[in-house]
Amino acid sequence: MFELTEIFLSFITLTILEIVLGIDNLIFLAIISRKLPQHQQAKARKLGLTFAWVTRLLLLASALWLTKLTHPIFTLFQFNVSGRDIFLAAGGLFLLYKATQEIYADLETQKKIKSISDKHHTFSWVVAQIAVLDIVFSLDSVLTAIGLTTYFWLMVAAITIAIIAMIFASEPLSHFIEKHPSIKMLALAFLVLVGIILIADGFHIHVPRAYIYFAMIFSLFVEILNLLRRRNIKN
Repeated sequence: MFELTEIFLSFITLTILEIVLGIDNLIFLAIISRKLPQHQQAKARKLGLTFAWVTRLLLLASALWLTKLTHPIFTLFQFNVSGRDIFLAAGGLFLLYKATQEIYADLETQKKIKSISDKHHTFSWVVAQIAVLDIVFSLDSVLTAIGLTTYFWLMVAAITIAIIAMIFASEPLSHFIEKHPSIKMLALAFLVLVGIILIADGFHIHVPRAYIYFAMIFSLFVEILNLLRRRNIKN
């Protein structure tokens, strides 16, 4: 009985954590997919989340190899560098680049720059970017799963439920971001913050994600109050 209770609690905890850890992935997916034509956006989001699911399961199946990623590969100025460090730092740099690029594109008013930028946003290019970030976000997610339980089936079930929840959430989140440009800017600022945190993790400087999510929730709450205020003024 005690073992069943422990398994159930582990399953609930892991599922919630997987959904929370997928928020940054979901925000990036919602923003980058807006670059595509309307009829391709939903397909790109679902394909991106399918990539995330497959990547997580493959990493789970390679749990032994994954744990070895924490072992130092080489030493640089008395700093031990592991495969995980390289993954996180590279992913953080990529996310930082994409988020700042999106912020610049939103702030830039010249049509010439917009037209040049749009040429690079083909369906395959957008999905490729989603797939690259999925690997980084999957690494964090799977390491959390391995640390919480030893039951492989439980990890698979929790990750699958989290991905299904994200698929249902991706559409309303994407529409909400499109409808409210200020929310999009807030989300991009959040992605910049996540990119910096990933780079910090790569250099063994751990910042609890709870601080980031609290800051994001507080900022979102303030922005919602602003939206309600603007709506009341219009009415």
